[in-house]
Amino acid sequence: MSQEPRQPQHEPSLLGLLRQLTGEVQTLFTKELALAKVELNASLQATKTGIAAVAGGAIVLLCGLLMLLLSAVYGLSEVLPPWLAALIVGIVVVVIGLVMLKVGQQKFTSSELTPERTLDSLQKDKEAVQRQMS
Repeated sequence: MSQEPRQPQHEPSLLGLLRQLTGEVQTLFTKELALAKVELNASLQATKTGIAAVAGGAIVLLCGLLMLLLSAVYGLSEVLPPWLAALIVGIVVVVIGLVMLKVGQQKFTSSELTPERTLDSLQKDKEAVQRQMS
């Protein structure tokens, strides 16, 4: 039984490993950027659709609100002078509008547009590369 001499396994050199790591890191970041692009496009599309729906609804709502305000002025003008009725209704509407504006500003945050999954994934990739390098 003759044994053939074992050929030493070819281990990659340090330079080869660094080249491989560089190529893999480039591929990884290219894929991460593609994910970020897809995520941002989906976010923007959902935002556009929401804005269009809100704008259409707001126009119809505004027409109805104007009619209700007009009827409130007409109703108040039965007991007050018409100019005073219009002034009272106008002030009430302005106060309600300011309150609604403040509430809307507080709920409208930029965090909805941040690609959280991509940022989290990039952070994990950075940590993995740092571990490999040390």
